[in-house]
Amino acid sequence: MKLSRPVSWFLLAFGVWSWFIWITFVKNLWKDGSGLAFDDAGDPTAYFWVHLLLAVASFLLGTAIGVIGFRGVRALRREAASEKPADTSSAS
Repeated sequence: MKLSRPVSWFLLAFGVWSWFIWITFVKNLWKDGSGLAFDDAGDPTAYFWVHLLLAVASFLLGTAIGVIGFRGVRALRREAASEKPADTSSAS
């Protein structure tokens, strides 16, 4: 299967965006002071575990999607490089 250039870049950008967003979310979740993520004793709540699981799943999916996009971009660049004619003119 061959991906188009826009699709490849979109998938790569989505993978990067996913990591950026979810790393920020996990940092905020870890520092949560509202009582949602940690109870009064400082133990993680169900809210914490569910959202941590969502973040891990998103990291994995974002990585897989980003890798697909990266491989598509790399394949398109290789294809473009192989299609360029070699410079056969000689400077005398």
